[in-house]
Amino acid sequence: MDNSTSILDHGLETTTYEYDYGIAPVRNDEVKSFAAHFLPPLYSLVFIFGLLGNGLVVLILIRYKKLKSMTDIYLLNLAVSDLLLILSLPFWAYYAAHMNWVFGAEMCKILSAIYDAGFYSGSFFIVLLTIDRYLAVVHAVFALKARTVVYGIITSLIMWVLAFLAATPGFIFYKVLPKFEMGYSCEPFYPSEMWKKFVPVMMLILGLVLPWIIMVFCYVSIVRILIKGRNERKQKAIRLIFVIMIVYFIFWVPYNITFLLQGYQNPFFCNNDCVSNLEIARQVTETIAMMHSCINPVIYAFVGEKFRKYLSTLFRKYMVCLHRFCPSFDHAPFERSLSSMSTSERDISTGL
Repeated sequence: MDNSTSILDHGLETTTYEYDYGIAPVRNDEVKSFAAHFLPPLYSLVFIFGLLGNGLVVLILIRYKKLKSMTDIYLLNLAVSDLLLILSLPFWAYYAAHMNWVFGAEMCKILSAIYDAGFYSGSFFIVLLTIDRYLAVVHAVFALKARTVVYGIITSLIMWVLAFLAATPGFIFYKVLPKFEMGYSCEPFYPSEMWKKFVPVMMLILGLVLPWIIMVFCYVSIVRILIKGRNERKQKAIRLIFVIMIVYFIFWVPYNITFLLQGYQNPFFCNNDCVSNLEIARQVTETIAMMHSCINPVIYAFVGEKFRKYLSTLFRKYMVCLHRFCPSFDHAPFERSLSSMSTSERDISTGL
C-alpha cells in the first residue's frame, strides 16, 4: 500500500509526502473529540486573559514608566513575547474546533514560527529578568554601570534574533498535509528521523534546561545575600523568588517532557492507544504552558508596588472618563510617593 499522498486542493503545490518521519495526523476519535470540545474554550480563555494582562503591562510601561530602566525594557519584551504567542491562538482554536486547516500553507508556516518564537523569547526574557535581578542584588556596584537602557535594548535584540533562529524549524517543517478523511492538517513534517528527534531536544534544552539552570544559580545567590538581613521586605522577596521558580517549573516541565516523549515514541512499544494518549497529554500540557503567559504579568509586573500604583491610576482615570469627565491627570504625586524608596530597595522588595 502506498504511504504517500499528494496535495491538490486549496491552491497548494502538488507535493508528495512520505509519512516515515513526518508526524501523520492522529485519527483517533477520542483525540479529535477532546481537541474539538476542550481546546477552543481553553485557548479562548488564555487569549482573553493573556491579551488583557500583557496589554496592560505594555500600556503602563510605555505611558507611565517611560522605559527608564533595563528592567522596564525586559518587562516590555516579555509582554510582547507573550502577546506574540497568544495572538496566534484564535487560529489554532478554529483549527481545533473544525479539525481542518483552512488558512493556507503560508499561514501554517508563519503561525507555527510565530508561536515558537513567542515560546522561546518568553523563556529568554525570563532569564534576562533573572540576571537583571541577580546583578541588582548580588553585584550592586557593577549593576550601576551594567543595568542601563542601552544594554537592555542590545541584549533584547540579541534574544529576539536567537528566538527566531530557534523558531526556524517551525517555519521550515510545518506543512499543510491531507488528512485521511476530508480536510487538511497543519502538522510538522520532518525530512529525517534525526530532525524528528532533534527538535524536541532543542526545545527542552533552550526552553527549560538552560533557563532553569540559570534561574537556580541566580536565585540561590540572591537568597544567600537576602538571608543575611532579616527584615519583612527581604523575606517577601525570598518568597517571591520561590514562587517564580515553582510556577515556571509547574507550567513548563510537563509540556517539555510530553513533547520529548512524543518525538521519541517507538512504534514497536507504543501502540495506537499510546500514541493517542500522548497526543492528548501534549494538548493538555501545552495549554497549561500557555497559561504561563497569563501569569507572567502578575508575577513580574503587578506584584511590584510601583506597578500597582500605576494600575490604580489607570483604572481611576478611565473610570472617571466613563462618567464623561476626564480631568488632566498629574502623575507627579505617585512618583513622589515612591521616591522615598531607593532603587536598590525597590529591586529587593518588589522583585523588580
